Amino acid sequence: MTYNLLKFIHILGAILMGAGLVAVWLADMRSRQLRELSTFAEAVRTIAVCYDGLVVPGSLLLLVSGAWMIAQYYGGLAFLQVPWLAGMVALFLAEFIEGNTVTRLYFLRLRRLTRQSLQVGHFTVELEHERGKLVPSFTHFLNLPALTLIIALGALKPDTWSLWWAGVIAALAISSLLTYWIPRLYPWGAQAAS
Repeated sequence: MTYNLLKFIHILGAILMGAGLVAVWLADMRSRQLRELSTFAEAVRTIAVCYDGLVVPGSLLLLVSGAWMIAQYYGGLAFLQVPWLAGMVALFLAEFIEGNTVTRLYFLRLRRLTRQSLQVGHFTVELEHERGKLVPSFTHFLNLPALTLIIALGALKPDTWSLWWAGVIAALAISSLLTYWIPRLYPWGAQAAS
């Protein structure tokens, strides 16, 4: 019974986190299309609500249930000998750390600068500069490909590292392509006004 309950909590965490990441993605894409400050601010608020209300709780459920299942059913550190499980853990920890540092801090700064822009009544130079940063965009665009790889590893359970390496390379390539392409599709700041 404990295993089934942990598995349910783990799946629930994956659903919450996945739904939150998709919602954050959509709100971010919408914010990139907007040139009116009030609607841009609403899109940024949606990003915060989805991140804090879905992504964070989902990732915490995954962390607790996953650690418990590994400790109780996969022999603790013996999971390092299981490529699909070790790969899932490595990706999850990398995404958890990155998501709570680079991406989260970026969206918090974006929300703060948006509030400042609302107070002055126009997009500030600081907000335009923040929106154009590449590293947070890259890590943000990496979230969904990495989650897809984590799910693929859990579903397919490969006994070698080849799927992990192929998936990591594909996720980095997709994130790099989106980091290059999306800002050109929706130019931001002074260059968009001209």
